[in-house]
Formats: sequence, structure tokens, C-alpha cells
Amino acid sequence: MPKRVIVIGAGFAGLSAATSLADKGYAVTILEKNEMPGGRARLFRAEGFTFDMGPSWYWMPDVFETYFARFGKKPSDYYNLVRLDPSYKVVFGPNDSIDLPAGLDNLKLLFESIEPGSGPKLDEFLRQAAYKYDVGINNFVWKPSRSITEFMSAKLLYDVTRLDIFQSFASHARKFFSHPKLLELVEFPILFLGATPQNTPAMYSLMNYAEMVLGTWYPMGGMHEIVNAMVSLAEEKGVTILLNQTVQKIDVPAGTKIANRVITNKGTFEADVVVAGADYNHVETSLVASDQRNYDDAYWQKRVLAPSSLLFYLGVNKQIPRLQHHNLFFDEDFALHAEEIYTHPRWPTRPLFYASAPSKTDSTVAPEGCENLFLLIPVAPDLVDDEPTREHYYNLIMSRLESYVGETVRDHVVYKRSYAHRDFKADYNAFRGNAYGLANTLMQTALLKPSLKNKKVANLFYTGQLTVPGPGVPPSLISGLVVADEVAKEFA
Repeated sequence: MPKRVIVIGAGFAGLSAATSLADKGYAVTILEKNEMPGGRARLFRAEGFTFDMGPSWYWMPDVFETYFARFGKKPSDYYNLVRLDPSYKVVFGPNDSIDLPAGLDNLKLLFESIEPGSGPKLDEFLRQAAYKYDVGINNFVWKPSRSITEFMSAKLLYDVTRLDIFQSFASHARKFFSHPKLLELVEFPILFLGATPQNTPAMYSLMNYAEMVLGTWYPMGGMHEIVNAMVSLAEEKGVTILLNQTVQKIDVPAGTKIANRVITNKGTFEADVVVAGADYNHVETSLVASDQRNYDDAYWQKRVLAPSSLLFYLGVNKQIPRLQHHNLFFDEDFALHAEEIYTHPRWPTRPLFYASAPSKTDSTVAPEGCENLFLLIPVAPDLVDDEPTREHYYNLIMSRLESYVGETVRDHVVYKRSYAHRDFKADYNAFRGNAYGLANTLMQTALLKPSLKNKKVANLFYTGQLTVPGPGVPPSLISGLVVADEVAKEFA
């Protein structure tokens, strides 16, 4: 009889772990709290619009290829992927914006036009970033990080010396570029890694390689098409997915170190192995006994979190000029906003924001002649989140959006929904209302992240954005595969 695995949560990491374990011969059941799979990548429909609720950037296409190839599949078996050109727009002011071209040659020409001599420097910057990407994404992130011995090969130690782990991203970028616009262009992915460029290792220039060389893509139909693909593959492998199952307890009988049952609002499920893809802190504080936790409250309070988000989903009954699919509004002080997220957490004074208009690429996500608009402000976690605050920021960023496009948008909004800290907590039990997981700081990398294995419950594992390798869709896919391999090693 195959061993029974219960996976808690049907986000990217949970689906990844479940599919891999089923492929290895385990009997796998996923228990999902919400009404549909996908975790933060759920969708909803309203007034003829289809809104992706969370991730909207498709980067690192090679990771998706690797994931599906594990099971003899390709992304193209499930969804149609298109490369965006331009990759995105950066707005510096009402009459000052840049469209980032998809091709590297055109990107070099753009850099040269802003800062003469920066084209060859971009080549060298990306050459180093390519090495970091190869070592980081093809090697380091696949380590379960349970022992220092995983990193004790001569080649790995040599690689570490070339990854710029102990140099900040900010100082690294300034070796190549000096123009403020170019620095903002190369530093923007760092904003979502959970620390300022000054506190983020230069190793993460690998994100620039992913963005500029591998490209920005979009699965037609929306990011939830990835979830649909993963669900289809999981069910093909025999995974059972049960929805609206709120896990209330992971039962570890007294005198044992084995979790033998998972109890939900709808029933009890027997288990030989439990993989928690739910929020790690929530599992520790609410689902296991206090003496079965890996980490105490003091440990969690010292963790540095990546940002939370204030989101707006808008249905607009006209098309909006001057916007691309992805638009970054860097028309305010980057340093001030970063300080108000990371150094002195508070609601930002003059925030940067991101606007996604997937209807520019995909006609299926909005009625004809309309625009689907998704707005995001990165904000500090654990803030007091109320309706007047949300409305204040809605009007603040809409005024800037309207200033840039040169016409009213608010008067044409026929559907509006906001989403922030209290929603992340309610829907995902998100620790301190975080949206992205732990910050990718040096002291929260690899062995210094929360362990993927419970040290006191022998058959309880963790996967997802609060453990290795970290936040983001591609790392979550990898996290599930890594955990599945660890389970197989111990419970074959």
C-alpha cells in the first residue's frame, strides 16, 4: 500500500510537491483552504473582467520548462506563452517614460542613449549576471539547505567567491552605471526581493539576467493558466485536490514524533507524511503544539519580511492610452519609499506603484473596448489596514496615472476591488500580512532560512515562500520539487 501524503495548500509549492510525490508513487491528497487552487495566484471574474489576484510577471521561463519536463511535459502542452515587447514601461514623470525593448541589442542602444558608454558596460554586467544565474538557479536553489555539507565541494566554494554574496547590489550596480534612470532600471527587481539595494547581495543581479536576457512573458488567458496546467498534471498523476478544507490541527499523538492525522473543518485525514505548503508561521503557531515548533515567537519577530501590497483590481469601460502591459511608476523618490517599507515601516508618503494592463495583450480578460487594470503599491507588512487608508492611496495613484495618460480614468471605472494586509491574513494566514515571504537578505539565505523539515515531528515538512529557496513563482516551483525529493529520501 503506498504511503499517504497530505499536502496543506494548493499554491505553486504545494501543487509542485504533490505532483512530484504522486509521480514517485505516493498517495497524495491536497487540502486547500480556499474555493479554488492557486494560492496567491487565484483569479476571480466580475462584470465580464477576469482578474489574476497575485503574480503577474512571468520570468525565468527555463524554470517552468524544467518543472514540466520532470513529468515528460512542456508548458506549451497546457498554455500559449508570448514574449512581451516592450517588456515593460517605466514612467519617470508626466512626459518622461521609457519602454524597455525585449531584444538585447535594442536594450543596449537604449542604455547608450541615456548614458554614453553604458552599452558595453551592460554587456559585462549581464555577463556576470549570467554566471550568477547559472550557479544560483541551476545549482544553489536546488539545495535543501539542511546541512553545511551540501555546500562543501571545491567547485561550490569557488562559485561562492564569484557570486558577490558579500557585496551589496547597490555598490555592484554603480560599478557599471551612474545615470539615475539606469540605476533605477537595474535596481527595480530588488524592490520585490524584500530589502533595499544597499542591503541585498549583489548575487541577485541574476534577476537582471532573467529580466533582460530571458525576457518577460505572458501566458495567454492569464497567470492562472499556470495553475490550471499544474492542477491538470497533478490530477493526471493521481493527486486528489479537496477545496474549502480549513486545516485546524496536525495531530501528533502524545509520546510520539509522528504526525498521523490532519484535521480540517470537514473531516480527518490519515497521513504517513505531511507537507505544509501553508504559511510556515501559521503552521507553527496554530496547527502544531508549542513543543513541536521549530522556532519560537522571538525567532519569527526577528525575521525580515519582503513587502506586503495594497492592490486594486479595476474594470474600466474604455481603453487607456499610453500604457503597456506592465508599467512601473517611478515618478517619486525610490529611496524614500524603500525607507518607508524597510527601515522605518509605515504607510508611504509618496509611493512608487505598478500598473498592469493585461488587456493590452489578451483580449479575453476584459469586454471589448474595455481595459483590465491591476494596481499594486509595495508597502511594509503589519500595517493597520482600513478602508479610508485604501481609498486615500487609490486616489493618490489614480491622480498620477491620469496625469500620465492625459485623461480621466476614475470616471470610467465600472468595477473596483481592493486587497491588502487583512485580506492576505484572512485568505492565506499570511504572517504579518506579508505578500512575498521573507526578504532575500544575506542572513536569510540558504541554511539561514527556516528549515524545510520539522526537527521535532519526524514526518512534517515545509514548502513555499517562507522556506528554501525563497519567494516568487519559480522558487516556489523549485521548493515543492526539493521537498518532494527530501521526503522520498526519508520515506522511500
